[in-house]
Amino acid sequence: MNVLLTGGYGCIGSWITKNLLDRGDRAWIYDLKEDPKRMRLIMDEARIRQVTFVQGDVTDLNRLRDTLAQNQITHLVHLAGLQVPTCRADPILGAKVNVLGTLAVFEAVKQLQGQIQRLVYTSSAAVFGPPETYLPSPSGIRAGGEGPLADDAPLVPSTHYGIFKCCNEGNARIYFQDNGISSVGLRPWTVFGAGRDFGMTSEPTKAIKSLALGRAYHISYGGIQDMQYVDDVAKIVVRCLEAPYTGAKSYNLRGHVVDLPAFHRALCEVEPAAARLITHGDRQIAIAYDLDDRALQRDLGPMPLTPLVEGIRLTLSLFRDLQSQGRLDTADLD
Repeated sequence: MNVLLTGGYGCIGSWITKNLLDRGDRAWIYDLKEDPKRMRLIMDEARIRQVTFVQGDVTDLNRLRDTLAQNQITHLVHLAGLQVPTCRADPILGAKVNVLGTLAVFEAVKQLQGQIQRLVYTSSAAVFGPPETYLPSPSGIRAGGEGPLADDAPLVPSTHYGIFKCCNEGNARIYFQDNGISSVGLRPWTVFGAGRDFGMTSEPTKAIKSLALGRAYHISYGGIQDMQYVDDVAKIVVRCLEAPYTGAKSYNLRGHVVDLPAFHRALCEVEPAAARLITHGDRQIAIAYDLDDRALQRDLGPMPLTPLVEGIRLTLSLFRDLQSQGRLDTADLD
């Protein structure tokens, strides 16, 4: 596959790129600037040099289309976007990048008339409302329903970011309806692992990094979340690039649905010092967490699932190796 990733220098993009190169695929990164710092956490310089960087703005349709055409790109992963804090602070900018940028991606695929064999894009679990919205009672919109939320549960997000993601999912459906462009939307929750240094749910990763340094860290929230190891998410994206598929669904991802005390116990199992170094709050993030991924497994699976303790162990070990080499960036902690 010749794969282009928009916004590919982020955490998930770096791990996807690693997986692609490990398979022998070719990778291009389309981004505002060349910044492989997260790639350097998981790849050596020789491997990073195999990645082709193309400078460009995701909202620039002509530049994006020409890049896809000139490099004979066959598969496209759309990751570029602004996260919750930025969308809250500047909704207009958030809409420009997250919505207009995604429209530019679909329009470029449309204009290339079949060159792109598969488009996978990241949506978010933030398309769902707060957990209490889905209570199986008359007070909730799932009255009488029980169990994990299916992909088609009502979407009532509580942030601009979530609203923008809903818009993208809707536009993906229309591009399939009107133009036959198949796409796969994926809804990550709390992705953790090396390189996850920004965003609302980056704090568990920062706690693991702090543990590698022997430093205290307080996770500001509590409640229940769905922990998803970043390499699993990357492998799911790659699987969605190559699996036979026709349609334009958005799929829930599901890792390990745990509360913060359970995550803390897992930390302590890996490194007992976490008992005194790592603390957490009690505020529940306002996103439903019990999401059903059976449709994804059925349509495109099987998908990987690293045990939570093992994902923490791998992340802590990598951070410690980087620290021993003097290469562990702590700017996100300071």
